[in-house]
Amino acid sequence: IKSIGRFTSFLVPFMILGYVGASALVLALNAGEIPHALGLIFYHAFQPAAAGGGFAGATVAAAMRYGIARGVFSNESGLGSAPIAAAAARTRDPVKQALVSMTQTFIDTLVVCSMTALVILTATPWTNGVGAEQLTSASFAETLGVSGEILVALATALFAYSTLIGWNYYGEKAIEYLVGPRAIRHYRIVFIAVVIVGAMMKLEFVWNFSDLMNGMMAIPNLIGLLLLSKVVRAETERYFRQG
Repeated sequence: IKSIGRFTSFLVPFMILGYVGASALVLALNAGEIPHALGLIFYHAFQPAAAGGGFAGATVAAAMRYGIARGVFSNESGLGSAPIAAAAARTRDPVKQALVSMTQTFIDTLVVCSMTALVILTATPWTNGVGAEQLTSASFAETLGVSGEILVALATALFAYSTLIGWNYYGEKAIEYLVGPRAIRHYRIVFIAVVIVGAMMKLEFVWNFSDLMNGMMAIPNLIGLLLLSKVVRAETERYFRQG
């Protein structure tokens, strides 16, 4: 966990700043399209009619279903996975670590994902039926050219690599608790095999399978959070009284 922490503490800020900086540049160059993009977001979140181009029709329920699913996939809020890494952090107070962990929701979802959505909606590829796997890259490339495609490819690789490292650690801790440390070596082999298989599956199946697994993780974790809500409230009030 120490080596993972050292590596990600260097990698994550670098990739976040690079991606956000490039997104800000694209949005600055397409500033005139931002009001229209925001209008599309709010209109089609509550309008059951189909949007133009590559979008399928979506009711409010469908918009919430996919919005929540992608948000959870992005920041892991409520899944109970990120706290595995947070529990290994050295801190004088658990509430302080919890506050630090909350920043991932703001940075990853509210900043990175929102800027990505605006980049896509201020470009034209989404109206031409470009597939989801190419949509972000094509949107950046429309403004920044080939350098935009390279940037997205590099950012995606870094995001994916850091995610794989984190999720592998989560799985190792779970296997160690359930079976024992000797099973970790076998788990790593299975983990790598699943990554290879997943990379060759259709994108729709990967998303649906991931959403299903996230839901199965969230249910017991959310129940646990409800049962511990009084403890969380008491600890939070204690921390801020001291602070």
